[in-house]
Formats: sequence, C-alpha cells, structure tokens
Amino acid sequence: MLLLRLRRNYERCRRQLLLLKPFSTTTAAHFDLPLSHPTYTVWGSNTSVGKTLVSAGLASSFLLSDSPSRFLFLKPIQTGFPSDSDSRFLFHKLSSIYQRRKPPLSLLASDHVLNASLPVINSDATDVAMCDLGRYEEQRLLGDQSGLGSRLICKTMYAWKEAVSPHLAAARESGPLDDAVVLHSLRSCLAAGLGTSGESEGEETRAMCLVETAGGVASPGPSGSLQCDLYRPFRLPCLLVGDGRLGGISGTISAYEILKLRGYDVAAIVFADNGLENEVPLNSYLRNRVPVLVLPPIPTDMTDDLMDWFDNSQNVFDSLKEIMLSAYSKRINRLREMPKRAMNAFWWPFTQHKLVADEAVTVIDSRCGENFTVFKNHDNEFMTQQFDACASWWTQGPDAALQTELARDVGYAAARFGHVMFPENVYEPALECAELLLEGVGKGWASRVYFSDNGSTAIEIALKMAFRKFSFDHGIHDAQECNAEGQRTELMVLALNGSYHGDTLGAMEAQAPSCYTGFLQQPWYSGRGVFLDPPTIYMHRGKWYLSLPVGLQPETKMLESAFFYSRDEVFDEKRDHSDLAGIYSAYLSQQLSYSSKSKSFLGALIIEPVIQAAGGMHMVDPLFQRVLVKECQNRKIPVIFDEVFTGFWRLGSETVAELLHCAPDIACFGKLMTGGIIPLSATLATKSVFESFIGDSKLQALLHGHSYSAHALGCTAAAKSIKWFKNPETNQNINSEGRSLRELWDENLVYEISLHPAVKRVVALGTLFALELQADGSDAGYASLYSRSLLLKLREDGIYMRPLGNVIYLMCAPCTKPDTCTQLLIKLHSKLEEFISDSRESLKSCHS
Repeated sequence: MLLLRLRRNYERCRRQLLLLKPFSTTTAAHFDLPLSHPTYTVWGSNTSVGKTLVSAGLASSFLLSDSPSRFLFLKPIQTGFPSDSDSRFLFHKLSSIYQRRKPPLSLLASDHVLNASLPVINSDATDVAMCDLGRYEEQRLLGDQSGLGSRLICKTMYAWKEAVSPHLAAARESGPLDDAVVLHSLRSCLAAGLGTSGESEGEETRAMCLVETAGGVASPGPSGSLQCDLYRPFRLPCLLVGDGRLGGISGTISAYEILKLRGYDVAAIVFADNGLENEVPLNSYLRNRVPVLVLPPIPTDMTDDLMDWFDNSQNVFDSLKEIMLSAYSKRINRLREMPKRAMNAFWWPFTQHKLVADEAVTVIDSRCGENFTVFKNHDNEFMTQQFDACASWWTQGPDAALQTELARDVGYAAARFGHVMFPENVYEPALECAELLLEGVGKGWASRVYFSDNGSTAIEIALKMAFRKFSFDHGIHDAQECNAEGQRTELMVLALNGSYHGDTLGAMEAQAPSCYTGFLQQPWYSGRGVFLDPPTIYMHRGKWYLSLPVGLQPETKMLESAFFYSRDEVFDEKRDHSDLAGIYSAYLSQQLSYSSKSKSFLGALIIEPVIQAAGGMHMVDPLFQRVLVKECQNRKIPVIFDEVFTGFWRLGSETVAELLHCAPDIACFGKLMTGGIIPLSATLATKSVFESFIGDSKLQALLHGHSYSAHALGCTAAAKSIKWFKNPETNQNINSEGRSLRELWDENLVYEISLHPAVKRVVALGTLFALELQADGSDAGYASLYSRSLLLKLREDGIYMRPLGNVIYLMCAPCTKPDTCTQLLIKLHSKLEEFISDSRESLKSCHS
C-alpha cells in the first residue's frame, strides 16, 4: 500500500510539473512580429555582391532627411569577426556620409554585438571597446538643428571568428546553433529595436529595419539549415541584391526562384552595373513583376572610401526606398481590408454568416509547416503564429521541410506535365502513386487504384463499385430488373448512425439522418440505408469506458459499465473471444436477417473505421466494427472503409485496417494523402471488385470520371507525402518497426484533462486529441456555440481551432514533435480553467 501511495503521489507531482512547464524556445512557439514599420530581409544572389553597400545606401537615404527617423540594421549571422563586421561597416560608412552631407538633424549611431564565440572574445580587437553587454560603439553626430533627431542602431546577433560558412564556424567554435534560438533572438531584436526610445522621438518618427543575411540565398546557417529555410517562419518581405557580373543573370534568377519557391515576396532587385546590361534580360524574364534597379559600378580600389560612389548612387537608393515604403504600405492596407472584402465576396462552407463579424475573420498571411502566420489588428498591428490545430480540415501533415519539398516537386510536375488526361494513358507520377498505395494502405488486399478529386467523390465511386460487385455475386444482372410484384430492384447501404461520408448527393444518401441531411440542407435526401447505433469508447476520469446503445445492452447488465485500464486493451484481438463479441455477432446477425426480408437489398457496408470524425469525433468500438465486417463479408456484402479522414497515420497507423485487424473490399483515401497541398483522392478495390466490371461492352465498365483524374500535380504530392511519412529519416515519429507512430499525446496530461469537471469525454489516438465539453440542451450538439469563448482564448494563445459544436479537438501532423503536442495540451488545460471560471461568473451575473 505504501508503494502504491508513493507511486500515485509521484504521478500527481509529475503531472503538475508538466502543467507548469514553460514553453521552450526551441519548440514551435508562436511569436509576435510588429508591423508598425517596414521590415525587409536583404538577400544576395551570391557572396560579395554588395548587400551591405545596399543596406548602407538605404540607411543614408532614410536617415538623412528633414524628419526624425530610426533605422535598425540587424546582422543575425556574422563570420570572420571582428576583422569583418557588416554592422560596423555600415555604422562607420553612415557616420562618414553624415559628416560629408551635413543634414539638418542630429544623429545618434550605435553598433552592438550581442553574442560571440570564445575565439572572438579572446581576439585582439583594440579598435572595439568591451562592456558587460558585449562589444559596443556609439557616436553622436550633430546637425544644424539642436537635439537628436534620428537614430541608427546596428546589431550583430551572433559572431564567429573564422571566415567560413556559418555552419562550419559554429561547429568549430561554439557548436551548432539551433534555428529556433536564432529566430527567438531575431524576434526580440525586431520588437525592441523599433520601439520608441523615449528620447526626443515622437509618434511621427519614421522607422525602417533591414535584416541582412550572410552569403547567398541558399547558404547554410549555423545549424546547417539553408538560410532561406531558417528565416522562412517570419516570411519578411525581401530585397534581393543581384549580380551584375558575368554569370550574374543566371545567379540572380536562381536566387529569385528559390525565394519564390519558399513563399517569399520580393519587393525589388538591385545590383551594381558592370557594363553587361544584365538588367535587360532580367526585366524580360520578370515581365515587370519586380522592379529592377541598377547602381553605378563599385570601385575596385580598396583604398577608396566610397563616398563618391554613395553620392552617385543616391538617386537609385532614394527610388529603392520609395519602392520599399510603397510595397509596405500596400501590404498593410491589403491586410487591413481583407476581412471586409472577404465578408462581401465569400460564401464560406459550414458557416452561418450572420454570426460572423469582420473582426472575427482570421487573416492568414501564410503557413510554415504546422503554423499559420496571422495578421492581427488590435491596438498595434502585428503578425503572430498560430498552430493549425484542426490541420486545415484534417488535410495537413507537412513540417516546414516537407512543405518545401512538396512545393518543389509539384512545381516540377506542373512544368513537366501541366495536366494530361488519364484514360488509357500512363505517366510517372500516377503510376508511382498507384503502386505506393497498393504497397502501403492497400497491401495484402487491394489490386487496383481509381483516382478522383476529393473524398466525397471517392465515396461515390466506392458505392458504384460495391453495388456492382453485390449485383454480380447475387445474380442481379440488370439494374432495371423488377421483382414478382413489379417493383424495381433497389440497393441500399448498411451504415452507422453518426457517420459522415461527404456532401455530394450519393454520399449523403449513404449516411444516417443528421443536421447535414435535413430538408434545409438536402431536400432530396431519403437515406437509402439501414443505420445502426454503434457502441462507442471514450475516456472519462482516467478510464476508458464502453458505451452501449439501448439495442445492444445485454440481459446481464454487467457490460453496461464495462471499462478498460488502457487504450491498448480496446484494440486487443483477444476480445474476439469475449462474451461481448458473441453479443455483437448475434445482434448484427439479427439486423442483417431482418433487412434481408425487406424489398430492398443491402448492397454495401460503409463505415468510418474507429473514429467518426464530422459526427463528433466518436470512437467506435473496434470489436464491433470487426464483427460487423465479418458478418457482412460472410454474406457477400461488399465492405467500404471510408478512410478519407483516418488514413495515412491520422490515427497512428498508415491505414486503420491495421488497427481493426481486418481488410475491406473497397477503401477511400484523401486529405492527408497529398500532405494537404493539393486535392486528390483514391478508391482502392480488390481484384474481384475490379473483375465485376470486366465485359465485352463498354457499358459494363465503370462509367465515372473527372477531368482532373490522376492529375500529375496531385499524384506527385501524394507520392512524396506517402514516402516521407513512413520514412524514419524524415519522420522521427515512426517507431522502429515502421508500422505505427509513437505516442504523441502525453498520457499523464490526457489523464489530467479527463478528470476536469468541464470535460464529458476524451479520445486520444494517433494525431488526434478530442474532448466533449459538459453541456446540456441547446449548449450541446453541432449547432452549439458553447465552446466559442474557449476557442477564442486558445487562438489568442497561439492555437487555431475550429469546433464541432461542443466537441473540440487538437490535431497535429504525423511529423509533429511530441513536445509540441505536450505544450498544446498544457495550454488547453490552462484555458479550460479560465473557461470554467468565466462560465461561473456569467451564471452569477445572470442570477443577479
């Protein structure tokens, strides 16, 4: 007893520590980036193309004016330090330019080094003073008017001594530097550097920031990641410094294409003239999409102080500054106007527009892997990150690396194929995708792949396949054949209440009556099926319970309160020999026998294996579904698995057939199949299903298809995603056997949330964590708005969620780190406490 008590106390303390654990800087924490001033990243098409000269020219154009200004120059990565320091170069050149031109306003200029390796700190840099905060240099330059009018802030964030690529310098001097740490520091510098200093700067002070990269666009950062990938989460607008030398056209176009491939916006391209007129082919290629500016030739004399060059370049830099300011202004205006424009143009799916206000519209600027970058317009405008916890309608799976790979491969497919029609043709993406499907989700049972556009159309095709197979197996050869009473033969489906199979007409007929099928939504709906109430499994107060519908409750009543100590027990095949398996079998046999006496035939079974998604994230007892499949197949009723939601690791295995330990005759896949980057679906079938369409007449073929069947872009994305998710080198969540994902949701946190008084039930499986809030009457069900305040709190905390009434869920990707899932649960638990507190206050207010 003492050991048991100690164990319980240990687990309780561990859970509390997890709930108190702060968000790590190395996780995908959300960030806030200020938009109060234009901020640009300066990229180079190669090394030594003059990025810092361009930065200095822009700084001079911006600061040497009649109005107070602030200019922040950030150099996140610097090697060859201190002999080579771009921030100090800019600091000194601006000081020289300022003294040469003598503008009216005074200037306070400073240069900081925030972090440096030991070799840098131990180096003899007598020209730079040391202080407690690092290397620092400051200069006050007086103008014609008294007081400080403008300010230049130069910062080097991370410096290494050896003049080599940052990944080599870091490895040799300080060890690899994590990308998340660099981004965290950069975000802090951006937030602090453009804030008002409290000196003479007023509200009208202009500001601009440049973040200058190291080397070329695809040069490695200190962790080894390419810098174009390192800075991608911020997606700052770009200024590309091109190359005016021989070979510079190719290098500049390549750099531009790399940036566009990753979703960056390039505001302008600028380069120094070398007498080769590189701007002519560049303008021809860009077709005026991006302004191209040409600077005077850069002096090659190392003793030249460049003052004459800066004077001769001033008009170009002034023009470049105006282009960048204009692009910034247009971007901000677009972001501000988008909610109102959307309200006037869109008819959103599954949305009651009367309940949506302009301020409730989420403006998504971009996504990077699992995160949205969202525009916020509160007291101050900023960009913030939100974890896409509904996986964008259950489609999303890529991390940032896979997103880039998919963009490249899909671009290649578009350039190689565009679109080509499919019947009686073959091309590599479609063939590779089909073979991967048959060796993956269809392994051991499927022989053919039928491509279509989306999950709903995949279901339509599956129903046609199943009905044909049933007709052949049961001697119904003519669809117009009438029985003895002169009635036409009718085929129906066997399905489960609470199911959802899509919103095309045939798919809706194959699901039970629900809010999706009522007269207001589908006046033609007749529900061509027999719909059974399924037993469900859920966690409550730390235990997994079995809930039996009324028609299934055994006489003994013992099984009404059946529970499991672990989720693994629920899927254990040993349950096949239990009393409950016999009860299920007898019940289903009775239902099927009753249905066979009617004037219609049950021509297909269609189920969502294990999880009914749109119906409320209910977990159906796997034993029930396994017995149901067996009973139908024994009667030669074709079985359809709707895996549009559940397939491709969504529930922890590549196909849920592996969890059910039984195979269908037909299965439908979509959503996560392409990594969510493009629509595509597939219906897989057995050899015998395929052969039921073989005959001498074309009229016996499956006369169904879509213009974009097996389109090359979708098949390319699917092939890449299928291989990526199941490869341990690209997906570290795959276990050693390569057959399942490791546990992503911390078991102790799941347990803790299941104890919460606001929670009615919990389901955690694979990439899905769902809970149903305790609610009564109008607060329950799909139409409920009960969870709205909780979801708004979570969005403010960096988690984007969309409810199913009073059911809310977190959904990650197959590649999501378990640490990220832990942080999501911690935030959810915290907001549940606030939600309960607010609800109590609201009740008190109503009573008073």
